[in-house]
Amino acid sequence: MARAPDDVTPKMADAGDPQLMPKATVSVVVPVYNEAESLPQLHEQLAQAAAQMPQACELIFVDDGSQDGTWEALADLHRRDGRVRPIRLKRNFGQTAAMACGIDAACGEVIVTMDGDLQNDPADIPRLLAKLDEGYDVVCGWRHQRQDAWLTRTLPSMAANRLIGWITGVRLHDYGCSLKAYRAEAIKRTPLYAEFHRFIPALSTLTGALIAEIKVNHRARRYGKTKYTLSRTWRVALDMITVSLLIKFAGKPLRLFGALSLGALAVALVCGLRAWHWYVGPMTKVPQVLPAAAALGVWLSGHFALTGLLAELALATAHAAPHELIAAEGGAR
Repeated sequence: MARAPDDVTPKMADAGDPQLMPKATVSVVVPVYNEAESLPQLHEQLAQAAAQMPQACELIFVDDGSQDGTWEALADLHRRDGRVRPIRLKRNFGQTAAMACGIDAACGEVIVTMDGDLQNDPADIPRLLAKLDEGYDVVCGWRHQRQDAWLTRTLPSMAANRLIGWITGVRLHDYGCSLKAYRAEAIKRTPLYAEFHRFIPALSTLTGALIAEIKVNHRARRYGKTKYTLSRTWRVALDMITVSLLIKFAGKPLRLFGALSLGALAVALVCGLRAWHWYVGPMTKVPQVLPAAAALGVWLSGHFALTGLLAELALATAHAAPHELIAAEGGAR
């Protein structure tokens, strides 16, 4: 399930009487960080896109600790448009945390995420929703004509997309595009933390989600500068490993720890046999590292096996039906 950070100020209430407002069926979640200049145009374009949709729509902007007047701009939009729901984080937590906060707050049956820098085109939202209506749970945007620097943004992104697809088994052209549409029941059950927002399509397969991809418009940045640099590549690589392990072993942790246990036991066996060979052979002085390595391997093997069993027990307990955990009801004890 998506989790918002605990250190969050309360969101502003919707304008007008909430009982008189139509229930939103589409929630557009936009994390923003120092985007005060782009917000008026983004809101206008979102309003135009919402006018083309038959569904009632809410616009959730999550201010991720901006310092440039973004919150004041959001407060003004909130006063002028009751569909705007601004949320303010006390400090900069990062895009994934801001997105998770907006997803948790969303009321719609469908949730659309996008960036707040005007590079994503709100006019593509109706097309995403139409594709979702074909029976998919997640529809991803594909920036097939990117308006970014080729060497520092487009080329690393292409390489990352291929690598993520190969490791996770979920092959998409553009994992990094924030413009995506989700069924609420799919995205709200997907774990979101660290910098996992780019891996949402892969993580959603844990809940059996059906995924589609469509080409979307991508525009050149007009205000400010990008928050992404090549220095984030190593963090993406580490998250990629985590996501791969989650996808492969989240429902069967004993397989992962069992494999580690057998590997440690094999190392212990090889070291032990080698030490015995040295002891009974012509060289009676056994290198001390071999018995130590054998003992360490045995200990690690048992440790991994026990960890795997505890993980399986925790998983079974978490998935147990509530009535299976109740010893007695009413006055019975």
